[in-house]
Amino acid sequence: MSFAERVLAFSRQLSIPDITLPEGFAWLFPYEQAETQRVMALFYHKYYAGEQLRFFLFGINPGRFGAGVTGIPFTDPVRLASECGIANAFPPKQELSAQFIWRVIEALGGPERFCQRFYITALSPLGFVRRGVNINYYDDRQLLRVVEPFIVWNLQQQLALGAHRNAAICLGEGQNFRIFQRLNSQHGFFERIIALPHPRWVMQYRRKSLQDYVDLYVRVLEGIVSRVR
Repeated sequence: MSFAERVLAFSRQLSIPDITLPEGFAWLFPYEQAETQRVMALFYHKYYAGEQLRFFLFGINPGRFGAGVTGIPFTDPVRLASECGIANAFPPKQELSAQFIWRVIEALGGPERFCQRFYITALSPLGFVRRGVNINYYDDRQLLRVVEPFIVWNLQQQLALGAHRNAAICLGEGQNFRIFQRLNSQHGFFERIIALPHPRWVMQYRRKSLQDYVDLYVRVLEGIVSRVR
């Protein structure tokens, strides 16, 4: 199976876990939507046809305007059309994080070159909303407690897609990194985890230094690739 086929098989078998979320929380589950399935198939077959291992970048969990719609992490409907040439029927809403990540992708040679070496995913493949607003899995202590086994299961499953195990990138230097580090210490997923500032944080608080952060991403990602040559 190609990398694309493994990713798509994983997404097809995903379902809402038999987990009772804390009161007021709901799952964000895009994978049952026909349009999401269609664009995911086009995207992954286009960019992940090979069988080679990739370096994994782990975000937090899907949001309502990015992967929570398209099924593709950090790729909103606008980037899906403009950067990937994949027309879609989604409302043309943009996600701040997607804007940053696609600047990084272009700086690394565009999607074809980027996807030959890297794969973007998340610690939780499903997102969470509370009163119609995105929630990170770690924003509520009770939520984290009930979904942590699901996150561990997800990491175990995703490794089998074809991950380089010597290093992984964590998108986020705060809670996402601390939790990922703890889980990695317990389960030994990767030899090391490297944290980078989260794209949304950059776009919200460091936009004037945007190019500096794009350059940082490029240096770190090129650096982990160079160590396996």
